[in-house]
Amino acid sequence: MTGPAEGGPGRVLVVGAVNVDMVVRAPRLPGPGETVVGPGVQRFGGGKGANAAVAAARAGAAVRYVGAVGADDVGSGAVAELRAEGIDVGGVAVLDDVPTGVALIVVDADGENQIAVGGGANAAVDPEAVRSAVDRSADRAGCVLVSTEIPEDAVAAAVETAAARGIRCVLNPAPVLPVIGRLLRHGPVLTPNTTEIRDLAALLPHGEEAGPVEEQATALARRTNAEVVVTLGGDGALVVDPGGGVEQVPAHPAPAVRDTTGAGDTFNGVLAAGLAAGETVPRAVRRAVVAAALSVAGSGARGGMPSGRRIEDELAAR
Repeated sequence: MTGPAEGGPGRVLVVGAVNVDMVVRAPRLPGPGETVVGPGVQRFGGGKGANAAVAAARAGAAVRYVGAVGADDVGSGAVAELRAEGIDVGGVAVLDDVPTGVALIVVDADGENQIAVGGGANAAVDPEAVRSAVDRSADRAGCVLVSTEIPEDAVAAAVETAAARGIRCVLNPAPVLPVIGRLLRHGPVLTPNTTEIRDLAALLPHGEEAGPVEEQATALARRTNAEVVVTLGGDGALVVDPGGGVEQVPAHPAPAVRDTTGAGDTFNGVLAAGLAAGETVPRAVRRAVVAAALSVAGSGARGGMPSGRRIEDELAAR
């Protein structure tokens, strides 16, 4: 397994959701009240946190996961899939009388998707367990990656404890939760897309949601005193630092697009792996952009996630 280029494999603690994705491929996405029919249903591992953990592990990081699944066959399968990727699943709680989270996904002929999630056990992630896991990782983890498909108090526990322990924290605000407003002062690296950046800016005292993306990101970076990384889909990413510096990281040419599900999760996992290994934010973002572009060639959120070697080969080819 090939690690990040700067200093060998880093250690990443991921806190987030574990789902099972049920995917229907259809000619187009349904509109309100409309039924579309595809040829069948496929099952894949999912959940933004779990997907990002897989991406980080494939990119070369040593990954430990904190989350929750139900005491059902779906949950045991989801945990087994993470373990098979080399991820330490000792922080995954198995809960009785609660189903494992499930995402229902429709993917159209162009690879675009529409997703609805039933949170299940993800809604029961224990903030005290999260706090304890971050505490225990203080002398090992180079980055804590937090996704927000879990309760607000669990998100807060991860971000606050990482800050208290001096661990770099990446917060993927998908969705944007109200609690993020009070977590900005703890200095997480935010990774919104163009919709989420507007919702994040609205959490600022005077609201900056009406401005251009660069202004929104700059206002947030000044509040967090950390970089804000805005993912732009097919246009790459924007990195804004607290001093107002702006760097546009261009998109990497994507192979034939099969499924965009999980591209953002791939980006976040590879970004966290790079930061954990000591890379600068712009360098880690460049690797993450390449990884996200490569990921869309596979089926399901994880099918196209690349190895660290593949990412480095693509960077060298550019």
